[in-house]
Amino acid sequence: MTNNKKSREEAKEYVLKMAKEHDVKFVWLWFTDILGFLKSFSIGINELEATLEEGMGFDGSSIQGFARIDESDMVAMPDPDTFQLLPWMPREHTAVARMFCDVLKPGGEPFEGDPRYVLKKNLERAANLGYTYYVGPELEYFYFKDSKNCEPLDQGGYFDMTPPDAAHDLRRETVLALEAMGIGIDKSHHEVATSQHEIDMRYTDALSMADNVMTYRIVVKEIALRHGVYATFMPKPVFGINGSGMHVHQSLFKGNRNAFFDKNGKYHLSEVALSFLAGLLKYVPEFTAVTNQWVNSYKRLLPGYEAPVYITWARRNRSDLIRVPEYQPGKEDATRFELRSPDPACNPYLCFSVMLAAGLAGIEEGLEPPEPVEENVYHMSLEERKKRGIGSLPASLLEAIQLTEKSELVRKALGEHVFNAFIANKKIEWDRYRSHVTDYEIKTYLPIL
Repeated sequence: MTNNKKSREEAKEYVLKMAKEHDVKFVWLWFTDILGFLKSFSIGINELEATLEEGMGFDGSSIQGFARIDESDMVAMPDPDTFQLLPWMPREHTAVARMFCDVLKPGGEPFEGDPRYVLKKNLERAANLGYTYYVGPELEYFYFKDSKNCEPLDQGGYFDMTPPDAAHDLRRETVLALEAMGIGIDKSHHEVATSQHEIDMRYTDALSMADNVMTYRIVVKEIALRHGVYATFMPKPVFGINGSGMHVHQSLFKGNRNAFFDKNGKYHLSEVALSFLAGLLKYVPEFTAVTNQWVNSYKRLLPGYEAPVYITWARRNRSDLIRVPEYQPGKEDATRFELRSPDPACNPYLCFSVMLAAGLAGIEEGLEPPEPVEENVYHMSLEERKKRGIGSLPASLLEAIQLTEKSELVRKALGEHVFNAFIANKKIEWDRYRSHVTDYEIKTYLPIL
């Protein structure tokens, strides 16, 4: 307990020192609402020391999403380890920094409706079993000329080198901004669809990565905006081409050892790994509403566009829901599972929470996964898939909500407050969507009915 306090005290001293050295005038306090939208308010430098000690009060209803309720005031308590200067803000006169916050009740206890707290609780559960949860998400996104239509910046394809005056400079500047904020980047490249791109962040612990995902999304959008274009993480903005996914690589470590690797195990996977994999496969229909939380998410989860639909795993086949990269001698620590269904518009704190909960449930229940499916599942007939016991993900947000609402695993992982608020939010979204008359309906039915 004393060590934690000391390290927090040291971190606070570091923040005050850095703020003084860089002549910071404003600090943005960041937190996330239930739907995964970044919320922010700023404090002046004169309030920084007191805020690090006592936090700063704000209106708690701002983290409820669409389903607003009367919440009493909350306290945003900055996490000093997340202090970073914002590289896109001009520094000549007023340097600006940010810190992520934990949301507390006025008495100082954690607020159950804070997504960051939800993830911390799930990570604590893993830690009690001796595990640290590491993730490496790959977020895809599109650049468009503006936010009103989907006019692309380029006609490039997978790993294409697009002209430097198009998205290449945007990606480079975004990578430099992310690295300036302490986020390690592995690679960046053009994706499969026209004007679609990807920047991959270096594998790290799940809490740091959830903060990084929130930062990544705002940095991508800010840099695009400063170049007069629009970046979107909408899962499926353009009909007929690939949507944007967030493939999540994940593993459990015990100390410095990858708990998923076993040199004598089947496929070089440990029993822990195989049970974790089986947990993901068993519970994925129940948690899909969290990893794919928008009406538009289900326009991406369709056969034929590289997005997974069927609940299978494999080592080579990229049409499967979960891919296990093949073992390479000397790279035992790289043993991991790649869950390919999530999309980049989810709430990363909740997304990582439900995936971890499913994997841990698999371990606790001693589950065993089915055999890998190396054939292309899309080419199988319905009868063949039934015969092999291959299920599928929910086909719509409504179907996903109905499965999640009955899920004890998701309820436990999110906690009562977030679970109930999340379901309420998704039902509001579905009702708004189903009552809307679309252009498709006007074009298809008005001329003939």
